[in-house]
Amino acid sequence: MTTEQKMIAVRAWDAPVRVFHWLLILLLGFQVYSAKTGGQAMLWHLYGGYAVLTLILFRLLWGFAGGTHARFADFVAGPSAAWRFAKSLISPRSAYFIGHNPLGGWMVLAMLASLALQAITGLFANDDIATEGPLAVLISKKLSDQMTSLHHWNLWILAALAVLHVVAVFYHRLVKKEDLIQAMFTGVKRLPEEVVAASGTPRKASPWVALVVFAAANAAVFLLVKRPF
Repeated sequence: MTTEQKMIAVRAWDAPVRVFHWLLILLLGFQVYSAKTGGQAMLWHLYGGYAVLTLILFRLLWGFAGGTHARFADFVAGPSAAWRFAKSLISPRSAYFIGHNPLGGWMVLAMLASLALQAITGLFANDDIATEGPLAVLISKKLSDQMTSLHHWNLWILAALAVLHVVAVFYHRLVKKEDLIQAMFTGVKRLPEEVVAASGTPRKASPWVALVVFAAANAAVFLLVKRPF
């Protein structure tokens, strides 16, 4: 970045994306705590898992129904774009994106996949004591045990992705001078004027659409867990 660049504020992430992000962090912290505590806390661990699955389903749907920078089409790029951006990380000149950058887009997909796997395997898992997922009765004990093992091992993958994500965020803050943490709170980034001008006018999504999508995600998880039919 040169000193001649004029930086302006631009809306990067809409409220649904930001609420999803911070709620998910809180829920994952609670899930680790409740799993380590065991006993009666496992009931809340199950409820927390349903909430995580609801959030994941919401984010997947919002990736198609949300505003411009919430959509997968905006930030999921090919390997060549990701490689070019990776090279820019060690370059004196920064590459700016209003939403997620190409590497960040792949990180989003990886974390969503790992989170979905964690939530889905939890539905079929058991602790060999008193707690089992609501769908464990639909499969054999052997398969449920395999789902339980996958549930435990995937936690390490999820933890590794989380650490990599945090390292990347702090690298951008300390080296590239791009404060992604504040932007995820406020939704606003400060970017070079020419980057903002080249991006055009972003599409905004109605909060009512977000509520409908969230209600649909809630209903889908409820029907999956309760199986009323």
